[in-house]
Amino acid sequence: MDLEKSSEPARGEGCLVVAIRVPVRIVVLVLVVPVRMVRDALVVGGRFLNDTVFRPVGRALLWVGRAVFVWPFVGLWRYVLVPLGRAVAWLGKVLVVLPAMAFHRYVLTPLGHAAVWVYAYVLTPAGRALAAAGAGVWAGLAWLGRYLVVVPSRWVYRWILTPVGHAAVWCGRGLAWCGRGLLWLLTVIVTGVGTALYWTARVLLVLPALAVWRWVLAPVGRVLAVVAREIGAAFGHAWRIAGHVSLAVGRFLAALFRWTFVEPVRWVYRGVLTPVGHLVRDAVLRPAAEAGRRVGRATRQALGSVRTTVRRTRADVRRALFGEPKRPDLTGSRGTTPGRGVRNVSDGQDFLTKG
Repeated sequence: MDLEKSSEPARGEGCLVVAIRVPVRIVVLVLVVPVRMVRDALVVGGRFLNDTVFRPVGRALLWVGRAVFVWPFVGLWRYVLVPLGRAVAWLGKVLVVLPAMAFHRYVLTPLGHAAVWVYAYVLTPAGRALAAAGAGVWAGLAWLGRYLVVVPSRWVYRWILTPVGHAAVWCGRGLAWCGRGLLWLLTVIVTGVGTALYWTARVLLVLPALAVWRWVLAPVGRVLAVVAREIGAAFGHAWRIAGHVSLAVGRFLAALFRWTFVEPVRWVYRGVLTPVGHLVRDAVLRPAAEAGRRVGRATRQALGSVRTTVRRTRADVRRALFGEPKRPDLTGSRGTTPGRGVRNVSDGQDFLTKG
């Protein structure tokens, strides 16, 4: 529906636009379809390579990079640089910080207190005395400057410089009036020359350029704009149509691959390999595993009985060679004789085993 709507001529479009649109779209479609199909094939191949080759190789390279570059530096930082830094920090504290603190506390601080005392009780009174003397000298110099410089300068300004300045002002006004007259004359001349040059340039350059722009360049530009717009629209339509064509071809190839390779493999797996595997599992593997478990249980029982027999034989040999082991006297400290009123656990066990 979109293609049919886009192929209909819009309202207000001339026959030139319609005549340009159809052949341009046909040519562009023929050129764009192979490019779009090649591009889609490259995209699919790139995704397949990314999933099967590039991503596993990248993970392997990442692991190798960590093993070669990251982990050695981490071990170097953790087991070499950090202890070394702590040792250097401790040495710096012991060799630099503590001596500096002691020097500040026992040398610089007393010197600072001494300097404060000198400033408060020696330099401050001397500075105040010098300030008082300087104030007297400044007052004397100010009085001399007033009556030797200021008063004569004021008299010279009032009775000499002021009349001379008024005369100079009147002369300057006359010169300014003359300058304004000359400026007006130059302005009139320049304005006349500029007007003449403006009309000359307008008649010789501007009006022909406007005519060329209006009657030649503007129509040619409109035609080129229509052609460029139609070429761009044709490329857009051709790209979308090529996408549909490429999608259809891709689906056809996928269905062909599925029915020629995937479905036979799936059928062989379900119809042949799965029953054979179940048969082998039920007829061979499970009986073999059960027989192996039975053999293991019988072997463990035989080994357990052998270990028990060996342990008893070793105990009998030790008893025959070295006699019965001496039992500790547990009731001698309370004044009771062993064997009459006390009976230990080993006697009961021997009695039970002998009886």
